[in-house]
Amino acid sequence: MGSIMHNQIYVNLAVDNLERSKTFFSALGFSFDAQFTNEQAACLILGDNIYAMLLVKDLFKSFTRKSLCNPQESTEALVGLSCESRGEVDALVAKALAAGGSVPRAPQDFGFMYGHGFEDVDGHIWELIHMDQSARAAAQTAG
Repeated sequence: MGSIMHNQIYVNLAVDNLERSKTFFSALGFSFDAQFTNEQAACLILGDNIYAMLLVKDLFKSFTRKSLCNPQESTEALVGLSCESRGEVDALVAKALAAGGSVPRAPQDFGFMYGHGFEDVDGHIWELIHMDQSARAAAQTAG
């Protein structure tokens, strides 16, 4: 049996105030796909074929029978994004702080992998990771 492969990923996140969320992510340098953005939803472009749909809570609730968690109090998911460098990780965290986000923990440095993250204005946790493939190969060879 063959593997199932998908062409795109859409992570759906409930937001309290769509305009505030759009302003936050715009301040980080992200853009939105206007074709899938209106007064109830915004399609945040994260990369080639990677998107986050920011949905007002009433619209989000229409997709599930389950109650929504409050991401300020409970963790629903950790959204992980790869970055090209440690500098990009740190720059995005700094932009998130400047735009009203917060930092849930200190950066983590594993030598071959560096990670840090932020909470957006709705409390969703975004994990940013840079993996240095040459350092990873050296660590595997030494181990």
